[in-house]
Amino acid sequence: MAYDYQATHALDGTIGAISEHRPNHLAVHRTPALAVVLAAPGCFAEVAALLAADGSVEARFCGPGEWLVLAEAHAPETLVAELEARFGARAHVCDQSHGRVVITLSGPDAARILANGIAVDLHPEAFPVGRAANARCNHLAVNLARTGEARFDLVVARSFAQALVDDLKTMARGHHLSVDFATR
Repeated sequence: MAYDYQATHALDGTIGAISEHRPNHLAVHRTPALAVVLAAPGCFAEVAALLAADGSVEARFCGPGEWLVLAEAHAPETLVAELEARFGARAHVCDQSHGRVVITLSGPDAARILANGIAVDLHPEAFPVGRAANARCNHLAVNLARTGEARFDLVVARSFAQALVDDLKTMARGHHLSVDFATR
């Protein structure tokens, strides 16, 4: 018996079709290319250097010898294939594109909104642009990255995406937040 599978986003039917973007905006990305890279024992420095030298991907530190790699210019399949070819036996690469959701919170109150549920010092001196950290947003594990002065990315497991959006909406009460799928 053959089955016909159709890929859908975890948040299809729950957000979208807003009439205006407010100053604080939550953008959900539809098809991110994500992979986790784990350095082989003894190869941490070499893998870190290779990731830093590649301008086509964004490598976010997750822990010793572990990075979350995002790429706008790649399809999920090509990102993993390229990373595997680049690293060979120096690192293990695992596709996370269909298992994670990327959400961008931007606006003048973005740090204040996140401060309502994330126990990370988000002052620009303590958490500058380019910094990433694994954190809890209320009860959910997220990878948080500052991608601009007033812009943050949150990466969450697909099955918790709706709960994270609901939590962020609650955290943003009084901050005029709009929510929609990203246009980029």
